[in-house]
Amino acid sequence: MNPDQSPLGKPVDYLERYDPALLFPIERSRGRTPIGLTGTLPFFGSDIWNAYELSWLNSRGKPQIAIATFAVPADSPNIIESKSLKLYLGSFAHTAVESVDVLGKTLRADLSAVAGASVKVQLTLPAEFGKLALDELEGISLDRLDLDADIYVPTPSLLSAKFDEATVEETVTSNLLKTNCPVTGQPDWGSVQIHYNGPQIDHAGLLRYIISFRNHTGFHEQCVEQMFVDIQRECRPTRLAIYARYTRRGGLDINPFRTNFSMPMPDNARTGRQ
Repeated sequence: MNPDQSPLGKPVDYLERYDPALLFPIERSRGRTPIGLTGTLPFFGSDIWNAYELSWLNSRGKPQIAIATFAVPADSPNIIESKSLKLYLGSFAHTAVESVDVLGKTLRADLSAVAGASVKVQLTLPAEFGKLALDELEGISLDRLDLDADIYVPTPSLLSAKFDEATVEETVTSNLLKTNCPVTGQPDWGSVQIHYNGPQIDHAGLLRYIISFRNHTGFHEQCVEQMFVDIQRECRPTRLAIYARYTRRGGLDINPFRTNFSMPMPDNARTGRQ
């Protein structure tokens, strides 16, 4: 489960025959232990994956396509390494599958086995492509602020809140999130939405904090969880939800969602950059 043993960042042969052994798990604890998440999690949620390069053959050999959406629960012991998922999905390219239903069940079984928890699978067929939503994250844009920024490693001390004033409930967003792949060093670009109830968080400090991830290396899921832990500790909101939408790489986008209160799951609308 060591990321260095994964296919990420290495030359590989792209197989076109179904092979679930291509999937590579990475223990979530590897990213959680360094930020103090060793017991009961302070949040729940899912990692929403969208796969745009899924194709297989029907029983007559005709290629079929679909967009796949996977929801991996945040309390699963493992994440699935992204390149291994791409290779796995690519292995269906010359594989005959009896029906879309059989394909969905196969994907669900394989991904759940690697994640260590039940993964939800939704397949959108071409007739429904036009109905897929395209929208931006709702909330007050932090990017409107005209400010200086010169810290590009995660710095929780940039965060502050008005503990001596009345509590507020608000949703803020930024499109300035950038992190880096911990194996290849390639940039990961994203947008983030933060909803909270509690002491008013200083917007300038929060934007600088988001910007401070610019040189940080971490998987998408780990970055969002670090944000959650830092904001919870420094600003002490009673309710907190963080949702990030990362741009796609290799035909996949990953969108982690973490919350400590009951609320509807995000609608998975694709942003303009995705």
